[in-house]
Amino acid sequence: MNIAVASYWHVHAEGYSKEIITKTKSRLTAIWDEDPERGIKYANQFGVAFHKSYDTLLADETIEGIVITSATSEHKKLILKAINAGKKIFSEKVLALTAADCAEIKEALEKHGAGITLSLVKKCNREFLFAKQMIQTGALGRITYARMRNVHNGSIGNWLPAHFYDREKCGGGAMIDLGAHPMYLLNWLLGVPETVQSLFTDITGRGVEDNAVSIIEFDNGAIGVSETGFVSNYNPATLEINGTDGCLLVRNGVSYANKESGGKWVTPEELPAELPSPIVQWANDEWNKEGVTFGIDDATMLTRMMEAAYKSHYSGRKENV
Repeated sequence: MNIAVASYWHVHAEGYSKEIITKTKSRLTAIWDEDPERGIKYANQFGVAFHKSYDTLLADETIEGIVITSATSEHKKLILKAINAGKKIFSEKVLALTAADCAEIKEALEKHGAGITLSLVKKCNREFLFAKQMIQTGALGRITYARMRNVHNGSIGNWLPAHFYDREKCGGGAMIDLGAHPMYLLNWLLGVPETVQSLFTDITGRGVEDNAVSIIEFDNGAIGVSETGFVSNYNPATLEINGTDGCLLVRNGVSYANKESGGKWVTPEELPAELPSPIVQWANDEWNKEGVTFGIDDATMLTRMMEAAYKSHYSGRKENV
């Protein structure tokens, strides 16, 4: 498949380009960017064509797939145009800023008999695959509580691009960006979310939250906590899952204690195989057989959870998903 990248606005765009080139059977052949100087820079770096016009790029019938890595506020417009042009689409999370926008995208996909793949990359991680396996087999009993902490020092280390603090383009700050990973993981592990209550603060004064927590109520009675921020140092991604028969912890590896282990903490001898990243699976059109999905319904639920999280932050109340 010949693939074009639409915008290097997002910090992951360069990494996706390299994955396509080094890990897939597909070819990176073209680039469009709303910032021509930035687009030409990457076109030269990867030795591919640069298109000044997105419409012209879409009109190129040799281009079969589009990677959307623009500002989130631009996703719907770019994705709908790509669907109408008959392109296969990969998008950076989140898919769109509102559930209504996601519904419009889904309607267009169904009309054209097309699909979309979202970068829900942590669902491919072997530790999280093991956690999912433990839940599915009942090894932890009924799940009552889980929390995922996913943070970095982007704001205090001053390495995040300034446009990542643009509320209009991003939809918010740390929660809608880095906090997307805990949100979709908790949905994947715990089931259907019903309500969200949030507390966000702005530590570095950039106008959006860089320190954030959302508490999620699931339809089975479980509670999930999504913790994120751009103001933490030396803190690895952490997942804690509690059930009526055991507890599991992912933090620099995975360990668990349950009835079967007699309450003793155990390090599993073997973990599931790491899955190829969503963009590699998409570019190769070779999908995992583990039932792990990255499609429109996953994407829509993530946006619904985010909408509720931000609505709760502004209202100070628990909000429905």
